[in-house]
Amino acid sequence: MLGLFDATVVLGSLALSLAILVPLAGALVRFRAHYNPKGLQLDSEGGVQPHTGPVISSFFSMLRRVHRIEGWPGLYKGLMPSLLSTLVITIFLMIFMSDSNLRHGTYSAPDAGVVGILVYSIFAMLVSLPQVIITNRAITTPHKLPYLNPIYSLRVLLTPTERRRPWILYLTPGLLATQVAHIAYIVLGLRSIRQLLLPELANPGMPRSEEISPVKLVIFFVIALLSTIILTPLEVIAIRLSIQRNHAAPEFNSISQEEEGDADEATEYAGVEEDVIGLRTEREPYVGLIDCGKRIIEEEGWGALYRAWWLTTLGSLGGAFS
Repeated sequence: MLGLFDATVVLGSLALSLAILVPLAGALVRFRAHYNPKGLQLDSEGGVQPHTGPVISSFFSMLRRVHRIEGWPGLYKGLMPSLLSTLVITIFLMIFMSDSNLRHGTYSAPDAGVVGILVYSIFAMLVSLPQVIITNRAITTPHKLPYLNPIYSLRVLLTPTERRRPWILYLTPGLLATQVAHIAYIVLGLRSIRQLLLPELANPGMPRSEEISPVKLVIFFVIALLSTIILTPLEVIAIRLSIQRNHAAPEFNSISQEEEGDADEATEYAGVEEDVIGLRTEREPYVGLIDCGKRIIEEEGWGALYRAWWLTTLGSLGGAFS
């Protein structure tokens, strides 16, 4: 277990990381969640009218838009669920991990073979899934959420059905399938290929340059780059499905919900004159992984599935060589 000084250093590093990463992660979630249909829309009388929502073309445009409309509090939406989950993990590691592992950042998933790592990764995903859903919804909601009133925030973010039966979050259509597919591709695909081409990277420490074949390294680098074609749509779909709330009946949308009173509480908005992003109506929800992908392509075009693809590329390269 760490001493007081080491614990202070770890917690200080954690605070700095959150201060930097929360705004960036929030902008990424909003950029990928933003609904921007390319076709014409029907009004309440059946007439055709063009979509009038905001057009946001890049990750950095989203970052600037969040700051312009909602200010610094908007950039730190989702801070509390991220902070709480990170604190729980950090405290657990501080108690049960050795001092040297924590100081040098060497903690990783147990080396139990491909199947063992796959099972471990899926279990970790299942544990964190409710937190991921709540964080993504906290980031994308137009409502202003207090930092220290979780009961109010949960009433805004979760439907009455979800609050009465929290396990229904795991039954969000297509979300589990999307997350498992993402994990399986990384573990069974990228990790297996790396083990085949570059087994030296799995050894502790930095391998010597003469131990690594340049040709195999380039081949694996290209494969990791091409993996963006598969991983980015899965990440976009996962965000879209995670913010799609579960209602008792399909005719209830995200504002009316199922019970009177919920909408009355959520009257304060983060944006003064406009919302940062447009959200798709919940009257016609996505019903699964494939359905979500098809509808995004039909309604918004292929580009919507590859928003901020370069961030996925950086992540897959970093994970592949870690």
